[in-house]
Amino acid sequence: MRILITAPYHQQGIQAIAQLFGETVYRSWKPNGRAWNEAELISMLAETKADALITEHDGVTAKVIESFPHLQFIGVCRGTPSNVAVATATAHGIPVFFTPARNAQAVAEMFISNVIMLLRNTIPGIDWLKGRNWQAGAHDSYLHFKGNELAGRTVGLVGFGAIGQLIAGMIRHYPCNIRFYDPYVTEHDPAYVKCTIEELFATSDIVSVHLPVTEETKNMIDGRLLTLMKKDAIFVNTARAAVVKREDLLAALEARAIRGAVLDVFDHEPPDETDYRIIDQPHVIATPHIAGATFEVENHHVAIMNNALTQWFANGNRQVRELANRQILPTPVNG
Repeated sequence: MRILITAPYHQQGIQAIAQLFGETVYRSWKPNGRAWNEAELISMLAETKADALITEHDGVTAKVIESFPHLQFIGVCRGTPSNVAVATATAHGIPVFFTPARNAQAVAEMFISNVIMLLRNTIPGIDWLKGRNWQAGAHDSYLHFKGNELAGRTVGLVGFGAIGQLIAGMIRHYPCNIRFYDPYVTEHDPAYVKCTIEELFATSDIVSVHLPVTEETKNMIDGRLLTLMKKDAIFVNTARAAVVKREDLLAALEARAIRGAVLDVFDHEPPDETDYRIIDQPHVIATPHIAGATFEVENHHVAIMNNALTQWFANGNRQVRELANRQILPTPVNG
């Protein structure tokens, strides 16, 4: 088999794929500066005569899959395969693998760092200092930027999957009180309190969203829930913008109905005028969708993907095994 890899993959990971399946062709999107689009991906798959694809952000549309219905599998190095026409792949019997929790550590660490920065007024303090505002009064900054500790806060997690649970495990030792809403979680650490979403918004000092985008979750966080929040509470979204009704969030921020927000995702990327109205609020810490952007995440997704494919190969995928066994394992081709 020949595997086209367009996701960032280190050499050891590429060699492992080659040893498992056969030849690899490495064409990472990163030197291109953007994901490969539909036309580019179709051209690349045709040129390389690939039997399978491992991708990250590329647009694996229905047209791509219909053009190559012989693909043995599609691997997606993301937490969800949202860039792949999964229904079309399924219709052609093509399994789709992805890498849940690849960025859990990165997102959890950024949640903690940015929430603490908001609680401690760190960014206004930095701007004040760089603005040469520190005059004769030695205690000016001490009095002006005094904030709060994370310890003792009640943190409500909307969605309690891999990222939510990792955050809970890290901040429980500050200590924080952990509440969560997730109808799909039936067993959990008794140290955490499962509650309704209304109870979570009404009782939490920090509300953090960790939801995928589904028909059920689109615009799920709206004015009804936001108005339940404490006036000094912080809203955090490092998941997906589509799960929050942004007009309602903007209204809450402009009215100072909540203390502030930590945001890493926006309805439009790059942002439109309404997004920038949210971003420009003085009590908002906004980052350009980088919560999961660490070099280590790429190592994580290689390990998760290779493990999943190894298990799949070992557990009786006869057609793929026969294709692979016909070939001498060559040196990986690195683009």
